[in-house]
Order: sequence, then C-alpha cells, then structure tokens
Amino acid sequence: MPKIDLEALDQSHSLDQKDYKDRLKKYQLKLLNQFLALRETKRSLVIVVEGPDAAGKGGAIRRIVERLDPRFVRVYSVVKPTPEEYRHHYLWRFWNKLPAYGETAIFDRSWYGRVLVERVEGFATNAEWQRAYREINEFERQLHDDGAILVKLFVQVTKDEQLARFKAREADPYKHWKISDEDWRNRKKWKEHNEAAQDMFEKTSTELAPWTVIPGNFKWYARVEAAKTVLDAVTAATK
Repeated sequence: MPKIDLEALDQSHSLDQKDYKDRLKKYQLKLLNQFLALRETKRSLVIVVEGPDAAGKGGAIRRIVERLDPRFVRVYSVVKPTPEEYRHHYLWRFWNKLPAYGETAIFDRSWYGRVLVERVEGFATNAEWQRAYREINEFERQLHDDGAILVKLFVQVTKDEQLARFKAREADPYKHWKISDEDWRNRKKWKEHNEAAQDMFEKTSTELAPWTVIPGNFKWYARVEAAKTVLDAVTAATK
C-alpha cells in the first residue's frame, strides 16, 4: 500500500458554500440509493472514523448518515471500556456492535484505540498493543470474508488548527461540553499520537481494508471527501 505521511498532508483543499452544498447533496443521494441496494444483499457496511480531537469526525459522520434510513444505521461513539468490557478481550465489545447483513455500523473511534490512545497513554502494555496489529488485521479479514464492506477514515488537522478549535469550543457555551482536560492532555503528546498513527497506517492499511486519510482543516472539504470515500467503496464492492 502507498505510504501515508501525516506531516506531508496537503491541507490547502477547500470548497465554497455552493460547491459544498451541491456536492454533498449529490453524494448523499447516491449514498441513499447504494444503501437501499445493500439492504437486499447478504453484506454489511462497517465504517471506522479516527483522528485527533476536534478533527471534525462527528461532523463528517453526521453528513454521511443525514439522508439514510435510520432504522438500518447505527453510530457508536467509543469511550473507555465498561467494567464488564474490561474483563474481556478488547475486540469483544466491538463484535457485539457489528451490523446485521444489509445494515451499517459507524464507529466514532474504534478497535484502533488499542494501537493509538492506549499505546500512547500506557493503557495497554507493549506486548498488548504490538500484537494488536495482527489481531486487528485478522479481525478485519474475518469481516471481509463474511461479506462486510470496510471503510477506514482518518481525519487529520494541523496542530495549529486543533488549537483554534479548542479555543472556539471553550468560548462557545453550546460547544463547551466538547472540550475537556483530557483533550488538552492528549494535545501535549501530539508527536506521540502522530507516530502511533503512522505505525497504524503502515501495519493495518491492507488491500481489503485500506486507510483513507482526509485533510480536515477545512470542514466542508472533509465532510464531502468522507461521503465520497464511503460512496466509492460501497459502489466498487457492490458492482
């Protein structure tokens, strides 16, 4: 697979409002038609969305699902394991959330936490996160072999853009809940998080489950690219 370099990512892409609305509307309509066709098959769609805090993951997910039938789409915002989940292998809680045939599950953060935040913060031992690359690849191969369409998105922003968004969230009473001390702590380890992501791309971007990195500094562009990436993947898999 082509090498992914976060430091070399071109963040200059942007869209004006008209182009954004026109393209998003077009992709959402095509997505709806593809999802309706998927309902008639013995296949499912699994979408993983990763990226730094305030990268725009939630906004991208909302635009992907906005026009879809909510009865057959589930979005999971993944937080730390519950006491029950912690007593099992880390993939256990994700098996329980996989979609039925013909349906879709979107993970706002995912099993990749084992090789990202858990690695950086020391929540997993070196042995645990190092073997997780193999475990994840085998897990995703099982899903693929059973007919699942896997789409893995990583939305990336620059460190300066993240800081601007953090400050904007702190100043907005309607968004203040979106910023916490944990976000600021994570920011202090920006380099370590990027290094973990680079290793993740190298070891888990496979032919059957490749990573797509989306420049996120301009939110409208990122949302359109996320919708287009999902559309392209479903279209290619259901030809």
